[in-house]
Amino acid sequence: MTILEAPAPAAPPVPAAELAPAARLLPSLAAVYRAQLARARVARIPLLFVATFQSLGILVMMRGVVEPGDNPAAHAVVAGSAVLVVAFVALNLLAQYFGRLRATGGLDHYATLPVPPAAVVLGAAGAYASFTLPGSLVTAAAGAWLFDLPIAHLWVLLAVVPLAGAALSGLGAVCGLLAPRQEIATLLGQLGMSAALLLGVLPAGNLPQPVTWLRDLLPSTYGVEALARTFTASPDWAAVLGDLGVCAAVGLCSLTAATWAYRRATR
Repeated sequence: MTILEAPAPAAPPVPAAELAPAARLLPSLAAVYRAQLARARVARIPLLFVATFQSLGILVMMRGVVEPGDNPAAHAVVAGSAVLVVAFVALNLLAQYFGRLRATGGLDHYATLPVPPAAVVLGAAGAYASFTLPGSLVTAAAGAWLFDLPIAHLWVLLAVVPLAGAALSGLGAVCGLLAPRQEIATLLGQLGMSAALLLGVLPAGNLPQPVTWLRDLLPSTYGVEALARTFTASPDWAAVLGDLGVCAAVGLCSLTAATWAYRRATR
């Protein structure tokens, strides 16, 4: 007679392991910013010197064709040269950086980290823009001396540089992340910096109307306008705040577009 064995009791179900909570935006942003700042400290300082030297050279050149003193042309030249330092680093170099990351597979490393995409974009943009403030201050002070302009309100650069840097950094990140090849990202960064040079430094009153429309589309234009307004004896602070507000809004839009471009590039 066959003796049937009782079936063994079923093992209790093993609960699924809980995933670690996603990293929050602000701590992730701070970590990426510190990492990018440490990396850029050695590699980017020589390039910042080049950007500042380039802007100072443009000031000396324009001194020969623009009359010094309290006039709109002198204001535009000095303000545009100061913001050009931001454009060189935040737009040109950031476009090259993200283009190189995409070409070499470096974006795949960031995609595996448990950090929000916005933290990667904002951290890199903030690190690159942080290096531009000393160069912009030196350029603006030298320009004010060359063109006999007051320097009492140069503290406005503390608002102009981060806001213009955010707008230009977002634009540079979009160029680097959406460019199909690294060489095209470099080309777009160079073209953007050239646009900031031609449309930001040259006085708007001497430009043809179609070119002024293009100038209005450039994110750094409103930072240039805000700084240029402060070189008068009695600045129109309402207009300055208005330009800074537009610059902040454009910066928010460009950084949002850069975050979308990052998500698209890491799919």
